Amino acid sequence: MLNWLTGRAECHARASDLVQETFCRLAAQSDLALHSHPRRYLATVARRLLIDDVRRQTSERCFLEAFALHTGNAAQPGPDRIAQAVQELAALAELLGALPERVRRAFLMSRVDGIPYAEIGAEFGVSVSMVKQYVARAFAHCYLVTHECPD
Repeated sequence: MLNWLTGRAECHARASDLVQETFCRLAAQSDLALHSHPRRYLATVARRLLIDDVRRQTSERCFLEAFALHTGNAAQPGPDRIAQAVQELAALAELLGALPERVRRAFLMSRVDGIPYAEIGAEFGVSVSMVKQYVARAFAHCYLVTHECPD
């Protein structure tokens, strides 16, 4: 498993950490006897951890690039700030992931890409007022979730 992960993680130390996490997850399982294919199960757990690790690295890289663009030549943030930003980005992705596709896309196109409502409406084939409703729905969802309001 270590060799397999090393080839995919492209770093022996990172692969070692993933192997350890894989076995920790396996040890935490109470129903190990229920798995008819333990080797396949172990490989699936390792693959999912690798995917999570790649996503975390991507989020970290994006944060560092955005930080560098925003601050210019300022000093790089410390590991604590990077970890916090990655957690915040993951929480934001989860928050937006709960939205319907069109609502999420309209919100991101408007707020992140700065695309005017008319252009978004033209791309979706809907009116500007419908795009406004999509964006308002996304804002309302974000507000309700972050303020822990009942639906």
